[in-house]
Amino acid sequence: MKKFLSLFICIASLNCFAQKKTENNDNATKFMNTITAEQLKTKLYIIASDEMEGRDTGSKGQKKAGKYLINQYNKNKISYPKGANNYYQHIPASYLNANYNENLPDSENIWAYIEGSEKPNEVLVISAHYDHVGVKNGDIYNGADDDGSGTVAVLQIAEAFQKAQKEGHGPKRSILFLHVTGEEHGLHGSRFYSEHPLFPIANTIADINIDMIGRRDFDHPNTNNYVYVIGADRLSSDLHNITVAQNEKYTHLDLDFKFNDPKDPNHFYERSDHYNFAKFGIPAVFLFNGVHADYHKKTDKVEKIEFDALAKRAQLAFVIAWELANRSERIVVDKPIK
Repeated sequence: MKKFLSLFICIASLNCFAQKKTENNDNATKFMNTITAEQLKTKLYIIASDEMEGRDTGSKGQKKAGKYLINQYNKNKISYPKGANNYYQHIPASYLNANYNENLPDSENIWAYIEGSEKPNEVLVISAHYDHVGVKNGDIYNGADDDGSGTVAVLQIAEAFQKAQKEGHGPKRSILFLHVTGEEHGLHGSRFYSEHPLFPIANTIADINIDMIGRRDFDHPNTNNYVYVIGADRLSSDLHNITVAQNEKYTHLDLDFKFNDPKDPNHFYERSDHYNFAKFGIPAVFLFNGVHADYHKKTDKVEKIEFDALAKRAQLAFVIAWELANRSERIVVDKPIK
């Protein structure tokens, strides 16, 4: 009888675990699918409009873009982080000009936050830079792909998590949605955050960084069903395995690891905002569509964005975040900083 009872309890426990796992998968799919091409398009036509004047660091146009981001977070009842007074992390001009003295004015990172239900002190960062290169010779450089695409992706990912929380499926860990400034002038905004973090670096479990995910590059002329994955395995085997598994389960993109090679002559691993987290031992994954003919040109416009690809890549970022925020154990850091 005791053996039968033990067997029954074991089977019941396994069934309960399987049911919870299936429910979690179903919820991930449900809320992933709230990230749509149409919503991304609506937001990107605003973020990359001429009104934003190319969003150069500290410019009037960038500040307009920042206010739009904040209005969207307010509209969706996504608050600024605990411990902050508002949605801005102010960065003084003295900091922005310390390395290269480009005469930049004060600027701001913009942050929003959803608190975790079970492990609120563990924080996942989802980042993208919202600056671009401004106006040159009277031409507005809209930066639709670089990095308007990442900017609106972070907005939509935040909305998806907020919808999940509203329906009782909020993340177990906290999530910081971080729009950084000054990337185009030297990764200044992410460097400032990493040196002046609102939440302790030791409590920051990972960074998912999204920079240019709305186009296809020279090496993929016949398909946009791919994304470059950079950095996921540099510090954490878990982060790499999660990225691969979530893609296989949900989004079915071709994950291209070409630029993840430490010998990559482009050094993309060191060229976007995730790097300032990785320098402090925080595992980071960088999602990127590669360089195209309109990179850093006035022709990087919304009309050239492939919104089906943008949506699918944003969904991949969401499901990676879903697993990182909800798994029972924090991901391990099992490789040294290099």
